[in-house]
Amino acid sequence: MDVYKTHGAFSWSELVTTDTRAARDFYSKLFGWTVSTEQMPMGEYNVAKVGDTAVAGIMTMPPDGPPMPPHWGSYVTVDDVDKTLKTCTALGGKVLMPPMDVEGVGRMAVIQDPQGAVLSVMAYTTP
Repeated sequence: MDVYKTHGAFSWSELVTTDTRAARDFYSKLFGWTVSTEQMPMGEYNVAKVGDTAVAGIMTMPPDGPPMPPHWGSYVTVDDVDKTLKTCTALGGKVLMPPMDVEGVGRMAVIQDPQGAVLSVMAYTTP
């Protein structure tokens, strides 16, 4: 199964933190990850790998975002972000961050289920 193409599959984990350098150091030592830095439209993005497989991202908290502690988030692959958001709200969930296109990656949004759990959804253009 290709998690980047399978609707409903957990496909990515991402740490949003105040100190990416400290996070890179901690998780590299804890899990043996190698971490490379890439320049993305929103700034520096760190990709953690186990061997040759990318397993997670580490990024700095957006300066214009709401106050929040550092946290890990999960992404679930969907076939169509906009359709998923309509279904989410019809089922009693909320859209916390409207859809946005991530250059070279895909289209994403952040949702909240009726119990309050938060999750990101992504329709990948290229894995």
